[in-house]
Amino acid sequence: MPRKLRLDEQGGRYHVLNRGNYREWIFADERAKEAFERTLFEACERSGWVLHAYCIMSNHYHLALETPKGNLSEGMRWLQSVFARRFNGFRKETGHLFQGRFRSLTVENDMRMAWLSHYIHLNPVRAGLCPSADLADYRWSSYWYLKQKAGRPKFLNLETGLAGAGGLKDTPAGRRKYGDYLNWLQEDEPTRKDMAFERMSKGWAIGTREYQTDVAAYNRKQRPRVKRTYAEARKARNLLWTATLDRCLGVVRKREADIKQEPKSAAWKVGIAAFMKRYEMTTNSWLKGQLNMGTDAGVSRYATEAMAGQRPDALEYYKKLTAKIKY
Repeated sequence: MPRKLRLDEQGGRYHVLNRGNYREWIFADERAKEAFERTLFEACERSGWVLHAYCIMSNHYHLALETPKGNLSEGMRWLQSVFARRFNGFRKETGHLFQGRFRSLTVENDMRMAWLSHYIHLNPVRAGLCPSADLADYRWSSYWYLKQKAGRPKFLNLETGLAGAGGLKDTPAGRRKYGDYLNWLQEDEPTRKDMAFERMSKGWAIGTREYQTDVAAYNRKQRPRVKRTYAEARKARNLLWTATLDRCLGVVRKREADIKQEPKSAAWKVGIAAFMKRYEMTTNSWLKGQLNMGTDAGVSRYATEAMAGQRPDALEYYKKLTAKIKY
């Protein structure tokens, strides 16, 4: 059966979720959860996503995402493939980790996004992993960061959930009241029903019936044009990458002739590759071809080594590019 094509929307709001293949417990131990959280945070930084809520369970995850750049599919491809590679490398295993690419439901507005945040934060309680009174101690959830304001990533926006719990502010009092609110919500079945908790992971959209109908109609209308839209998106992406590469070459004072003549692992090439992978989510395959760097695996290894400090000259080029090219 062919894959279902996705229409990504600039500024789109989504509930994104996926399960382990055959419902396997891929996050069974703390190291796996930590690795997925770290990869998720990298994906948010690379993609420019706003993360409103997340929860990592034993065999699945939930994300409440906003995509200012309209790059949900590209970012999720990076997130799941990079985590799978890291996971399989650590376990010395092969094969698919997840049931499929991922599921995504569009979210109508900020109010529905707040309800989704409550739903995600209460996930460990529904699964019997902890009582609602101890929810703040569940480490692998955005709710854990509520009391860790100084250590929160910039892309993690918990104010949506706070605002949707009665206009609470991100203050000690507001955060305490949000905990009380979740305790109350877990015990108040009619309110959870009004918020459509039972539908948060079903269907194609989270919102009013009119909104769901509009989304379905829009998807049907756009379906014949999706392939062309994807092709146009790929073309636009390649043009953007080419423009960024030109800027990088200007900063390091290199020309196209240098690309062909200098070694595949030249420090400046590795610095550019690391920079573009970090800020543009550029693929190893594209960088390999444009920078004459040999193989996809080589590009990945060189860039990883540079960021780990094992290629200090390349890291200096990366730092120079970061200082000169602002995002």
